[in-house]
Order: sequence, then C-alpha cells, then structure tokens
Amino acid sequence: MGRAFEFRKERKFKRWAKMAVQFTRIGKDIVMAVKDGGSSPETNSRLRTAMQNAKAVNMPKDRVEAAIKRASDKSLANYEEIVYEGYAPHGVAVLIETATDNTNRTVANVRSYFNKTNGTLGKTGSLDFVFNRKSIFRFTPVENMDLEELEFELIDAGLEELYVEADEEGNDVAVAQAAFENFGPMQKALEEKGIELKSSKLERIALSHHPVSEEQVADVLKLIDKLEEDDDVQAVYHNMAE
Repeated sequence: MGRAFEFRKERKFKRWAKMAVQFTRIGKDIVMAVKDGGSSPETNSRLRTAMQNAKAVNMPKDRVEAAIKRASDKSLANYEEIVYEGYAPHGVAVLIETATDNTNRTVANVRSYFNKTNGTLGKTGSLDFVFNRKSIFRFTPVENMDLEELEFELIDAGLEELYVEADEEGNDVAVAQAAFENFGPMQKALEEKGIELKSSKLERIALSHHPVSEEQVADVLKLIDKLEEDDDVQAVYHNMAE
C-alpha cells in the first residue's frame, strides 16, 4: 500500500499511545476556561466545552475535577495562547496552536523542530490566506435522526455545513460546521436539541491543499510528530493533501 499508508498507520498507533498528552492538553483548556470564566460549567460555556471534550477522550473524572480545583488557585499563573506558523519540507503549510507558561521555552522548541526537519518558521499572520478558523461540532447520529431536517433547523444558528465522516474506529460521526463567530449560538442550538456532543472546537480548516509524493509525506510527518509530542502544543494543522 506504499510508504504513505505505513506512516499513517504508524501515526494512528502513536495517537492511541498519546492519551496522556491529550489529557494534559484538555487539562490546560480547563485551567484557561476556569481562569477566564469561573468554575461552574453551567455559567461558563468554555469550561462546559472543555469538559465535553474531556469526556470524548475518556479523561477520568478525578483528573477533570483536579484541573478545575488547580485553576481555582489564584496563585497559579494562566497559560498564554500563542500561534506559530511556518512551512514543513516540500512547501506544506503548518500552523501550531500552543498554550504555555514559558514563551521562551516554547518558541525555542518550535523553532528547533522546524530547523531539524528542514522546515522554516514564519511570521505570525503569514498563513492567514491558507487557513480559516471554523467552529466544529462532532456528535454521534442516533437512530431515526433526520440529518437533512436537522441541517435546516440549524441554519438560523449559523450552520454552514453538516456532513458525516468516519472516526478512527470506522464509526459514523456527524460534523456541524459554522463560522468562528457562531461558536456560541451553534453550541447552544445543539444543546437545546438534546444532542450530546463528542467534541466542540475551534479548528483551522485549510482553504487549499498542497500535493506531495509518498516519499515526501514521511518528511512532513517527522515535523508534525515532533510538534505533537511537545507538551506546550495544543493542536497542529497542515494543508498537506491526504
């Protein structure tokens, strides 16, 4: 099936092995949410979102509660959210979202990953024409759910697109996409309909994709893997054609 398939398969196994990293990232989301809007998920939509995402990756309840308690400590410094942009080998655009308590450490690490893999770290805003930030909500379609009717009902909340994709286990997952500024209205509309969300995030969607050969895929994934292994990195996006 080729080198690209083997590298993708290897990355899938690595993702399964990175559950602890996922917990760390969601823990940071919880801390930032509590610092931003308090410790009650009923009145803090950002915290409610983080807790939904924690549930989606089976993060233990005691770890969620510990993160909320830790964030409530006023002596704990908040994390600074910084976005880095650059190009992987072979011209693939890469955007990295980070949350850090030490910006010097984070930028030094990110720069070293690009340098070691023959990539180039760029200036903030240099990839604005490549990625568009969207509100993405994922949920499991239940039996007898009419997605066409649901699509019509969500238009007033800002729905742009509703489609079904397969998750890593091959199960159907419905995806509702809205503009960045419609995150709140869309989340509220889905909750009011009693839809249990698997995840709700602001994601970067590539507006165009950069073709690479099977051999070049491996070079790009070396950079992406290094970035995703860093504790300060929350998400990595690229425009490499699948």
